[in-house]
Parts: sequence; C-alpha cells; structure tokens
Amino acid sequence: MRKLKILVVEDDPLARKLVEEQLRDHEVDFAADLPSGRKKIGARRHDICFIDLKLNNKADDKSGLELVPLAANAGAYCVVMSGHDSEAVVERAYELGCDDFYAKGNEEENVSAVVARFLRKCPEDGEDRLFQDLFITEDAGTRVSVIEALKYAASDLPVIILGPSGTGKTSLAEVIHGRSGKRGQFVAMNCADYATEDLLEVELFGYRKGAFTGAGDGRKGKLLLADGGTLFLDEIGSMSLNMQGRLLKAIEEKSFHPVGSDSAVKSRFRIVSATLENLQNLVKKGRLRFDFLQRIQGLTVELKPLARRKDDILPLIAFFTRGGRRLAFSQDAKLLLLSHGWPGNVRELKKFVDLAVSGDPGRVTADMAERFLAMARAGAASDDFLTEQQYRAVLEGGLYAAVRRFEDEAIQRSLADNGGRKNKVMTDLKIDTGLLYKSLKRTGKHGGKNDDD
Repeated sequence: MRKLKILVVEDDPLARKLVEEQLRDHEVDFAADLPSGRKKIGARRHDICFIDLKLNNKADDKSGLELVPLAANAGAYCVVMSGHDSEAVVERAYELGCDDFYAKGNEEENVSAVVARFLRKCPEDGEDRLFQDLFITEDAGTRVSVIEALKYAASDLPVIILGPSGTGKTSLAEVIHGRSGKRGQFVAMNCADYATEDLLEVELFGYRKGAFTGAGDGRKGKLLLADGGTLFLDEIGSMSLNMQGRLLKAIEEKSFHPVGSDSAVKSRFRIVSATLENLQNLVKKGRLRFDFLQRIQGLTVELKPLARRKDDILPLIAFFTRGGRRLAFSQDAKLLLLSHGWPGNVRELKKFVDLAVSGDPGRVTADMAERFLAMARAGAASDDFLTEQQYRAVLEGGLYAAVRRFEDEAIQRSLADNGGRKNKVMTDLKIDTGLLYKSLKRTGKHGGKNDDD
C-alpha cells in the first residue's frame, strides 16, 4: 500500500488513538490545538489532514473550521471530523474547501474510506498504470466500465461482475479490492468448485474443532478470512437456494455460526460476485433468490468477450511477454489473430502466447499462428473439469447419478490410498460422516477402519 503523509489535528487523546490505529500503515503526525495545527500545516506538505471541528472543548466551538482553508491551500486532502455536526456546519466546511466530512464514532470504516477516496482521487499510478499493468484494456467501453466501478471501490457497495469465462472478472475484482483501501484480505472462491452443499458450507463458514468426525482442528471459513476485506464469489448462480439464504443472513447481520458452533462470529466483509449467466433468468428459473440478488447487486459491471475487444489482443500479447521473450508477428498473422473468435477469451489468448513463446522462431507467421491457435483450443478443452466422457455419462444417466458415481469412485480411491482409514478419507476429501457412509452403503463396500479402531 502507498505510504501517505497524514496530519491529525485532534485535542482528545482517545479520539487521536482511534484514528491512529486506522492509519498505522502511514506516516502520521499530530497536533492538539489551533496554534500547533497552523504551524504543522504550514511547515510541510501533507497528503491528508484530519481536522477535529471542536478543538477548544466548548459545546459551541467550531474552531477547527479555521484550519480548513489553510490545509486546502497547502494542497492537502482536507477531512473534517465532528461528534456534533449539523447541516449548516457541514455546508460551511465544504464552502471553506474541505474534501470530506464524517461524524465520529465509526473510525474503523470512516478513516479507511477517506484514505481510499483520496487514493482514488490522487492515485500514484493513475489510469495509465491501471490499464497497462492491472487490467489490460484499450477498449473504450471497457475502460469506462472499469473507471465507473472504481468510483465505488472505497464503499461497501456490493458489486456483480458479468461476463463470459476468461474475460477477467477475477482480475477486476482484485483491482476493486486494491483501490478500496480495505485492510483485510482479498479472498476468492469459485462456488461451482464444490460438489455438495456440505462442502460449500464448510468452505464458507468454517468449522470448530470436533464439529464432525475427522475435524481434528477448527478451520476458518472464507467469511472470516475476508473480515475487513473483500469476499469474491465466482459462479454465484451455482450456489444452492439454502446456502444463498444463509449467506444473505450473514451479510445482513455481519455475523455467522461456523459449523458445529453455538457462538456467532463477527465479520465485516464486502461482497463482490461474478457469473457468466443471466441474473434475471436465474431468478425466473428459481435458481437465484430475488432477495439474495437484491442484497448482492449494488453495482453491475459487464465485461465484453475478447471477440468484441479486438483492440485488446495485441496489448495483451505485449503484456504477457513483458520481461521475457518478445514476439513479432507478420501482418497476415496479426490479421488472423484479430479475426479469430477467441471462444476462450483472455485465457485462450494466454495459452496461445505461451505456445508461441515456446516455439523456435520469434517471428510468428500466419501458418504458425494458426497452428498455435489450434493447440491452444485443444489445451483449453483438456483443462475443462468436465471431460467429454463425463458429460456423456451425465446425459445418459442424469446429473444426480453422475455426481453420486463421482463421489463413490473418489471415496473408494481415497480408501485404497489411505489403507481403509475412514477418518483420513474424510479429512482428505473434506466430507462429513453422513456423505461417507451413504456412499459406502450405495457401493456395498464397507471395508476399512476408523483411525482410532
């Protein structure tokens, strides 16, 4: 995080300490009264000045306002703090040149939000670095969408990112978090990666020690890991209605119960979610709760497929080869790349670049580009979690039967690898006792012992 020079003008020691705790990653100076405030504002350049409205400890005092024009003229981002604000005072503070005004009492959120707004207004890197290093795009429409999303980065407003697979939804979520000023982590998970609701529940909410057989130690869930930060949920439409309801409750109450625990755990996390599906269709089909959608849809950003962002193809290639072997393309090869449909979007382009960089010639002709494109498509298909054979099995016997078969085979293989130790199987596969014994009953293979037998 960029280290800022910050001045806090505050006569209350406790209030100073609360602000200081939120600014511990920055260089902070303090002033406790008007004379020292004037002196320090005039002595050096500060990025941000936090100014207490009432410095003389009198009910009708508004002496802090005297420092606002001084700080503004010194080029600082001026913030007025007040425990007793009124509409007239707020208006006067802005007339004098303050950039921000907040009521005291929630410094944990207010101070970080102020810093994030400053960084957004005065970024060290600016738009050039944003679109050249963090989210590569030359497409005018995409740039507008990204800039609009970053206007709300410092807030707790939930964001939904729409777009086909491989268009950069996770990258944009990381950029939003990076510009948010939040001190917590960026925690990402793909909801479609969890075959059962039990597995998703454990991953989201965590569990306490002894919550189920094999739970030797407690584990933090994603909700707790994202405390003070951002929780990014990809493929949100694959989450069951029951889990949507539980997550909705956790979002609204800012607390939840880990699996097997009677005690609630608090967590203040910001939700950014993504899906490649149409949200309204998900609601109509009964796969997405309307109240859940209303809670997670504060701002919607749509990312276009690469086929509609032709201007991004060559800049992305340059980015992928930065710091390594550079490539040159014949004019025919460039035309081929620009006319290609890119069904795998940026992910497919990255595979193409990796293949081209590994090739012998550094100058890529049209024939070579066509060959690398075919190899990239084949590689993308091999990376799919669902193979053609598995998909045919789903079509023949139905999804329910295919999932059960997958569970049974995975459990039997784990039993074999672990010498029949059921507790070790449950730990390795992150499943509970119920799922294990249902599978053993289906297969009729009850061999094996518990670890403590």
